[in-house]
Amino acid sequence: MVGDHQIGRHRSKMRVVAVKSALALTVIMLMATTPIAAAEDYPTRPITLVVGYAAGGGNDIMARVAAEKMSPLIGQQIVIENRGGAGGSIATRAVAKAAPDGYTLVIGGTGTLAINPTLYSNVGYDPRKDFAPIGLIGTSALVLVVHPSIPAHNVKELIAYAKANPGKLTYASAGVGSGIHLSTEYFRFEAGIEMTHVPYKGSAPMLTDLLAGQVQVTFDNLPSSIGHIKAGKLRALAVTTAQRSAELPDVPTVAETVPGYEASAFFGLVAPKGTPPEVIEVLNKEINAALKDSGMQAKLKQLGGTPIPGSAADFGKLLAGETAKWEKVVHAANLSVD
Repeated sequence: MVGDHQIGRHRSKMRVVAVKSALALTVIMLMATTPIAAAEDYPTRPITLVVGYAAGGGNDIMARVAAEKMSPLIGQQIVIENRGGAGGSIATRAVAKAAPDGYTLVIGGTGTLAINPTLYSNVGYDPRKDFAPIGLIGTSALVLVVHPSIPAHNVKELIAYAKANPGKLTYASAGVGSGIHLSTEYFRFEAGIEMTHVPYKGSAPMLTDLLAGQVQVTFDNLPSSIGHIKAGKLRALAVTTAQRSAELPDVPTVAETVPGYEASAFFGLVAPKGTPPEVIEVLNKEINAALKDSGMQAKLKQLGGTPIPGSAADFGKLLAGETAKWEKVVHAANLSVD
């Protein structure tokens, strides 16, 4: 016959097991519901939007325009952080390794997301595996500009001058592997000319030297050059899109002289892979809301950009297409950075 003492001890063990089971179930339930709850509350603190180039360049301008409009919509300040170097790769790589919680984002573009993975032998990130697309801000033409001292007023004259003076012209870029670099190499390759590459850590310092005549040519993002063009400090020879820019209607396309040439810059936001879908949805919703704002539309148009609202999946498809395109350009020009 089992004694009372043994029965009591057995019941105590059962209570302990029951408590442990309840605690385990609670933990499991919390683990299952915490991401959703966090996503519902998101954001509860400021968001950092990293720009892989110096302040004042095309990526920086687009990031600041977006942050200004999105901050009041999302209820938290979006803080811009500039980290230049390696054609935007340093900043992009850092964000790829950041916590996937929606509080560290990066503005991605042609250079960092479509070119660098092919150009660099070990860029340190894979846009398809390490990032979750959030949404496209828009696209912008690049513009071929020269210092006024260069005796060329159109693309044909520039090509003729470059062929008559092989290697004499210096062209600036926002860094090795940037969209500006590859767009110029693409042009140089198609036009059959030689120019000397001078890389900078972003569009802003590049433009400073171009305005001073330290370098003579560049393909810059239209948003950062258009003010200097309209002021007569730089001469615009052509835009890189298939159609002429509404902001520079008298400036021809490169393709009007070099058939088939087309190179648009795109700007969009991405987050580290693993960021909760609910957070991505919130951010995408607010990007699209900002892009519907007439003030933002006017600002982007003034800067030569075209706002393109859409889903995260839409941005993902664009990224895939641009990556395939620039991969061909990199290989055709036999370019690589180790």
